[in-house]
Amino acid sequence: MKKKILAGVSLVGVSIVALLLVSTAGLNAQGRGGRGGGGLPNNPAPTSPVTGDPVAGKQLYYEYSCYACHGYGGETGARVFVGNWGHLATEQVFIEFLRERADVAPEKKATTMPNFAESTLPDKKAKDIYAYIRTFKSTAPPLKDIPTLNAIIDAASKPAK
Repeated sequence: MKKKILAGVSLVGVSIVALLLVSTAGLNAQGRGGRGGGGLPNNPAPTSPVTGDPVAGKQLYYEYSCYACHGYGGETGARVFVGNWGHLATEQVFIEFLRERADVAPEKKATTMPNFAESTLPDKKAKDIYAYIRTFKSTAPPLKDIPTLNAIIDAASKPAK
């Protein structure tokens, strides 16, 4: 009976470690978690040209309350985008994304992202916000550099007593 319980505990321990690895890998790929990302595939930070002013963009990022959903550095909040750049691939794609719901179907209100018509957020301001967003970098450590995770993995790899 005692061996069955220990075997069960080992199996549970390994399952927990596997779950932690998958979750942590997902968080690392997403750039530190959050609940968002919009289901867009993980991809590297964009390298396309930027024409806006990141200093002005920072002020606008706060004025338009972008931080409320995307966090102060794009890594936290309900809609994480650092590490999951999706609609931020280029300045033009970003602006098209902002306008898409406002210009194509303004009567259908967005439930996750505000509608930003040109009259609400002019292209110049949108480009400034985009320039500021492009300054964001991931601060997530590589999985190998997370001591607690590595301790759990080491402990789980040892045979049960």
